[in-house]
Amino acid sequence: MSPSAGVTRNTLRQQIADALRDEVLAGRLPPGREFTVKQIAEQYGVSATPVREALFDLSAQGLLASDQHRGFQVREFTVADYRAMAEARALVVEGLFRNPAERVAVRPEGLASIRRRAAEAVRAAKGGDLDVLIGYDLRFWRELGQFVLNPYIADFLTRLRVQAWVFAVHRLRRDGMDENVLWFGHEELVEAIARGDREQVHAEMCSYYAHALVWADRLEAREAAGNGERNGEGNAGGPAGPGSAVPPQSPQSPESPGHCA
Repeated sequence: MSPSAGVTRNTLRQQIADALRDEVLAGRLPPGREFTVKQIAEQYGVSATPVREALFDLSAQGLLASDQHRGFQVREFTVADYRAMAEARALVVEGLFRNPAERVAVRPEGLASIRRRAAEAVRAAKGGDLDVLIGYDLRFWRELGQFVLNPYIADFLTRLRVQAWVFAVHRLRRDGMDENVLWFGHEELVEAIARGDREQVHAEMCSYYAHALVWADRLEAREAAGNGERNGEGNAGGPAGPGSAVPPQSPQSPESPGHCA
């Protein structure tokens, strides 16, 4: 294989992986959706090799499950999975704060771009534009992650955030959302970082992860109630479960969950 052929295939592999990841994050490839290498290759009009490599890349990132007989499937994350993601991220970030001078290097020249990402993420969150929010939120955290001196930690946190959005996207589309159900403290966090206010940065991060865990608790209660109804244990006036035809609770309600991916 010539060098140019290798570059072309690797580029195509990345393009296919990025396109499929975007489809999953947008909810157009829902959890549990099955497909084969052949189907994806035909869809994009390419050979099977870069498609197979792209699908294995996404499997390694935890977004797909693979089976040698059935092909690939969009991974279904449970509330317990989501809670574990939030707790894992919180533990890692807490570790960074033990000695931030050795683990984090804030570059002032990078803050202007991060501020723009933060402002766009907040605007999308308040406007309920989920597709725009996911894109800017992931860029925001990815650029903040460049301040972390250990690239393996930064990569780990990025992967967990992508997985968290995969968990969240179809639930948010199902239940509705507005500023009462989305975390949008991006700008406060950036300004605390710019001031070098370590205590406030820590407080914002703790609030961020607590927000996620509150949402997980409420989702778990709601989905348990829905399962009870389907098993004949609930009543007609109980909370709607996943996939229920009962209209979801209004996001304006005081009972609405907080959320951050």
